[in-house]
Amino acid sequence: MTEPTLPATTSRQFPSTATPPHPATLADILERVLDKGIVIAGDIRVELLEIELLTIKIRLLIASVDKAAEMGIDWWRNDPMLSSNAQQLTDENRRLKDRIEALESGDE
Repeated sequence: MTEPTLPATTSRQFPSTATPPHPATLADILERVLDKGIVIAGDIRVELLEIELLTIKIRLLIASVDKAAEMGIDWWRNDPMLSSNAQQLTDENRRLKDRIEALESGDE
C-alpha cells in the first residue's frame, strides 16, 4: 500500500529587489506631506436669526519650503520679522520716522 501524497505547497516569496510592505512611520508620512503639500480650508460662520454676526475663514497650507516656492508662495523671504536683517529694518524705520517728525515740526 502506498502512502498518500500531499499536494505541494508554494510559499509566497517576494523577489529579491522588492521589499515586503511595512507600516508607514510618522517620518514617512511627514516626508510625503511636505513633499506633496496639503491644504486645509474651512469657514466658520456665526448667525443669529439669519443675521451673520461673524465669519472666520481658515486656510492652512502645509508644505516644504521648496514645494511652497514652487507653487509661488514665498512671503517669508520679504517679511522683516522673519529675515536676518529685521533689526536693521526696524532701526531704519525709526530713523525715518524721527526725520519725518523733525521735518513736520520745522526743526530741520
